[in-house]
Amino acid sequence: MFQASRGTVKASANFNASEDAEVLHKAMKGLGTDEDAILQLLTARSNGQRQEIKAAYKTLFGKDLVDDLKGELGGKFETLIVALMTLPLTYDVTCLRNAIKGAGTDEKVLVEILASRTAQQVKDIVAAYRQEYDDDLEEDVCGDTSGHFKRLLVILLQIFCFFILQALFKAGEEKFGTDEQSFVTILGNRSAQHLRKVFDAYMKLSGYEMEESIQRETSGGLRDLLLAVVKCARSVPAYFAETLYYAMKGAGTDDNTLIRVMVTRSEVDMLDIRAEFRKMFACSLHSMIKGDTSGDYRKALLMLCGGDDA
Repeated sequence: MFQASRGTVKASANFNASEDAEVLHKAMKGLGTDEDAILQLLTARSNGQRQEIKAAYKTLFGKDLVDDLKGELGGKFETLIVALMTLPLTYDVTCLRNAIKGAGTDEKVLVEILASRTAQQVKDIVAAYRQEYDDDLEEDVCGDTSGHFKRLLVILLQIFCFFILQALFKAGEEKFGTDEQSFVTILGNRSAQHLRKVFDAYMKLSGYEMEESIQRETSGGLRDLLLAVVKCARSVPAYFAETLYYAMKGAGTDDNTLIRVMVTRSEVDMLDIRAEFRKMFACSLHSMIKGDTSGDYRKALLMLCGGDDA
């Protein structure tokens, strides 16, 4: 369920789109760019308000605000700011398109978006994808993926329901050799609330957590997708806390994932993600971002993070 109150970015009170447009224009006018003014303003406005600023900017200056921002900014900071200026639905659709149509399929993006969005959001994504690209998202996914991974993605796109608990048990621990199709069908077709009950019943029946069985019985892209579905059914904020942690852990930061999650969850459940992050790992999300990024990019990410839970 959408909970705007759990986001770190909220609509600004006493909002004036024209005044904000003036501030941004001034920040980009003349020699040098005031990156700090840009990030301070845009991270303190809701996406809806950013769209109003964009319209006011066009009216006042006859220019496209996003084009001007792209011309003045660079690197990861530019990517982050442009993402903030994009409508959430358009952003999801663009990410999916790039994941499918780029060189090689970015399965991570497909998994993250399709496993974590609500049924209604997925329906909206499918419709918007068709409108934007005149293509069928399901067909594009089918053309770019294979096997059980493809089947589960298609089920997540179709949003239809049926369930047999005993079949789930027989698909896993009771049966020699895994009937992957049963896992795919059952996990792909349930509401999060119902799936949580299924997991509890599965634990009682088999003596194993669902995640343990998936780890043992499947592999590769299918395993990643099944685990994402289960994790999102248990807790979407916990799933994203883990996603953010592994985007920054180790050598090199996965900036694309870091930007995507921070932007898409900043108005939805970032407060809950922060709380889960602190619970799961030996540091706060704020401190990990601070230690793993730099410059205006870091400042903007920290604004979206909204505070430290150290």
